[in-house]
Amino acid sequence: MDRLRVVKGHGTENDFVIVPDFDGVLELTPQLTRALCDRHSGIGADGVLRAVRCENDPAGAAMARDAAYFMDYRNADGSVAEMCGNGVRVFVRYLQSVGVVVGSAAVATRGGVKRTWLTDEGDVIVDMGSPLILADQPVATAAPSIRGVPGIAVQLPNPHVVVPVATGAQLDALDLSRPPRVEPTRPGGQNVEFVVREAPRRLRMRVHERGVGETRSCGTGICAVVAAADGAGPDGSTWTVDVPGGCCQVTWQPDGAMHLRGPAVLVAEVELSADWLNRVQR
Repeated sequence: MDRLRVVKGHGTENDFVIVPDFDGVLELTPQLTRALCDRHSGIGADGVLRAVRCENDPAGAAMARDAAYFMDYRNADGSVAEMCGNGVRVFVRYLQSVGVVVGSAAVATRGGVKRTWLTDEGDVIVDMGSPLILADQPVATAAPSIRGVPGIAVQLPNPHVVVPVATGAQLDALDLSRPPRVEPTRPGGQNVEFVVREAPRRLRMRVHERGVGETRSCGTGICAVVAAADGAGPDGSTWTVDVPGGCCQVTWQPDGAMHLRGPAVLVAEVELSADWLNRVQR
C-alpha cells in the first residue's frame, strides 16, 4: 500500500482516526483498525471513521438518495458499530474542512441517516433519532461498589445499559479498567453508562464502551442517560451531560428525536508511511 493520509480528531476527547476513502478502494480490515488505534505503536484512538461516498460502499449504497457520504465506523478492537454520536460530529467537521459540505449535512451510518448542522458558536448538532427503552431488566456489577444494581436498557441505535449511581464520589471511585458485568448481557455486547444527577437537568456519567474500554465520552451514551433519567421526556427541554472529556447538551424534541450538541475538533493530518502500513497488514 502506498502512503496514506489520515486525520486525527475528537469530540469531548472521544478520539478518532478519520480515513478518507471517498472512492471506496481501501480495505479497512480489523487488523488495520487495531493498528491505527493502538496508542503505543499507532496513532491512537477510540475508533476509526472511514469517509466514503455512499454509492461506493455496499453498506451506504441504499442511503445514497438521502446522504452523500457514509460513515464507516469501527471500534478500536476492529469490530463494526452502528453509530457514534461524537464520531459523526467529527466526521462532519472533517467533511466541512475539505469543502464537500457547508453548514448542514446528512450522514449515512449503519444506524440510518443522521441530519447534522453547525451552530454559530462552532458546535455541531446531530439529530440522533428517537431512543428505544427496552423491557429488559439487566443488572450491573463494577468494582468496588456496584453489585447487582438494576440498569435500564436503551437502544439508540447502539445498545446501552444505563446504571444509576448514588453519589459523585461513588462514580469517581469505579474501576472501569475491566468491562462491567451485565446480566443478562445484550446480544453483541453493550455500552455501560454509570450516571449521577447533579442538578434537575444536569447529569454526570462515565462509560465503558464495548470494543474499546472506558472512554472520555460517548455521544450515544450521553443521549441514553438522558432517555433513562427520571423526569426526562420529549418536551423540548435541554439537558447537560458532563463526561471526563467535557460536556454536551441533549434536547429531547417533542417529535421524539434527540438532538445532541457538542464540540468537534480536528487535531492533525498525519501521513502514514508505506513501510508501517505494509508491516501492520502482514
